[in-house]
Amino acid sequence: MSGDDDDDTGTTLSSPAGTEDHLQAVRGADGTTPRVLVLGATGYVGGRLVPRLLAGGYRVRTLTRSAGRIAALPWSDRVEVVEGDAADADAMDLAMDGVDIVYFLVHSMTGGRDYGRRDRAIALNVAKVAADHHVGRMIYLGGLHPAGVELSEHLASRKEVGDILMVGAVPTIVLQAGVIIGAGSASFEMIRHLTEVLPYMPAPRWVLNTIQPIAVRDVMYYLLTAARVEGTVNAAFDIGGPDVMRYAQMMNSYAAAAGLPQRRITALPVLTPRLASHWVGLVTPVPRQIARPLVESLLHSCVVKDDAIHGLLPPPPEGLTGYPEAVRLALGRIEIDQVETSWVDARVSGVASDPMPSDPVWAGRTLFKDARRKSTSADPEAVWRVISQVGGTTGWYSGSLLWAMRGLIDRVSGGVGLRRGRRTQTEVTVGDAIDVWRVEHLEPGRLLRLRAEMQVPGNAWLEMGVDPADGGSEYWQRAVFFPRGLTGRLYWLSMLPFHGLIFSGMVNRIVAIAEGAGADAALAADSPY
Repeated sequence: MSGDDDDDTGTTLSSPAGTEDHLQAVRGADGTTPRVLVLGATGYVGGRLVPRLLAGGYRVRTLTRSAGRIAALPWSDRVEVVEGDAADADAMDLAMDGVDIVYFLVHSMTGGRDYGRRDRAIALNVAKVAADHHVGRMIYLGGLHPAGVELSEHLASRKEVGDILMVGAVPTIVLQAGVIIGAGSASFEMIRHLTEVLPYMPAPRWVLNTIQPIAVRDVMYYLLTAARVEGTVNAAFDIGGPDVMRYAQMMNSYAAAAGLPQRRITALPVLTPRLASHWVGLVTPVPRQIARPLVESLLHSCVVKDDAIHGLLPPPPEGLTGYPEAVRLALGRIEIDQVETSWVDARVSGVASDPMPSDPVWAGRTLFKDARRKSTSADPEAVWRVISQVGGTTGWYSGSLLWAMRGLIDRVSGGVGLRRGRRTQTEVTVGDAIDVWRVEHLEPGRLLRLRAEMQVPGNAWLEMGVDPADGGSEYWQRAVFFPRGLTGRLYWLSMLPFHGLIFSGMVNRIVAIAEGAGADAALAADSPY
């Protein structure tokens, strides 16, 4: 795993990889390195931290509700996996056994309106079980917040979790970060899309508040160095980058880095957080259930109160990353399609997570299907390449306007819409988000199964696959819908005319592209040059 950040000019810049001497795990008296439990290993921060811990020599264990999501990650064979919920005492007891350090990176912001209650329950469970197992240290990534004011629900929840952990028997280092800037972070994507889409922006008054963003590479540095702290430190520390800015300045600094004209931003007193989150949800790929807590957090001026952290941990050897440099690095990763983790991989509230039932279970149940096949001269590899790049910037190969309309309807209804895109256009793994879908099952080279996360009255899946055949291959696809009540049945019937256009067009276009790619490859192989 590389710890380098490459920009679009090909420049390679040093970034914490975990292999540096000052980040390596410290061996105990028995010669073993600490065992670390990471809660939230499939999240934006946790997904970056785990490979760096492994590179540093730590023994890593994860607790996850879906072992399949961990199995799809490149480092899965190097970690211990316990399947279960962080709020469940039995699962946590199993996960904590023999653990020296716990990273608490769980946050239920996408879990619906009760995320504060759920995070409280998880924190209480983690604190109790960690004490029972005599864990040596916990490290929690919380939110930067001002003192002496009534906090937004989001920031109040983050602070409460930190307080619960510090009151417990296990020494806890709470790192309180503000807006995290990195390719794929929800905060960065909000800034990026607002700036790119809107040359003029009427905005809430919070655009005039001061905030102190921090690059994700610096967050990684602080998390890794916190694991090496000796003694029984039990305190909260603010962390931030070197720049204190207004949100409006952050947007225009982004515009400068992206080569865009400066944006005109007008602060209006009438836009409430609720209205602003609806607006952000329409303009950016960040759905309303994530946008609203983020918007509410911006109601406060959030800057680092002191540099006490550097009395505990030394600053990064190369210095803190400035905001313009953090933006440039993030854009560089997007440009080369190498986004390490992304907010889009977060689960969406209100969407069932049970896998699609196998065909025999369908007997006796109401379901609707649209199944199509087409033979092609293209080899299976060529067809699979086309399948695996569906969605995102590639689109859905047919009915672009219809897909766009469906995505807009979903956004207005509070869903994720098509703007979510995908983490990378060239790689696909189980758990990845692809527009309004989630990768539920993957058999590389053969089958891609997507589960709908759009607002629909039922459960929906889309399968795309390829089988070898004489003279080429056979492409097949199947849409499956389990309706919920009369509304679900009427929904499917109303969609039939559009399905006829979209699904038949997808079959023909996917095969045509695969055949064209095969012909191009054959010409290249025959060329004498």
